[in-house]
Amino acid sequence: MKTRFSSLVTIKKSTMQKSERVLQAANADLNNASIALQISYDSLKDVEPPSQGTMSQMLASRTLLDSQRGLIAHNKEWISFAKNQVSQAKEKLKLDMIEHEKFKYLELEEIKKVLKEKKIQEAKDLDEVALMTHSKKNQEG
Repeated sequence: MKTRFSSLVTIKKSTMQKSERVLQAANADLNNASIALQISYDSLKDVEPPSQGTMSQMLASRTLLDSQRGLIAHNKEWISFAKNQVSQAKEKLKLDMIEHEKFKYLELEEIKKVLKEKKIQEAKDLDEVALMTHSKKNQEG
């Protein structure tokens, strides 16, 4: 049954579903950031400083270690950003769900009101038919 809230319910549901997709994307991004951080830690473990060799080999190893540490710092920032995005997406989804439920409730109340009015009208119509039938019987009798 269509009510004045039906279109709003549809819009709010669409908004809520969009927020759910944004949250899923944010969770996927956080997962990717966590994987990247783990990989960068594993790569740091794989870098072995040379125990002997030329100064240029030592400097190259040191540069590689610094680069890997920079990548780890970058991935930590990425995780922090991704966690913030997930948090914001969860909050938006929560608000959208509340709005959707609110309009669903209003729509349901409107439907109940219309059904109650129809029921009352049907009862009046039946009473009127019964009254006409009764008065017809009295006139015939």
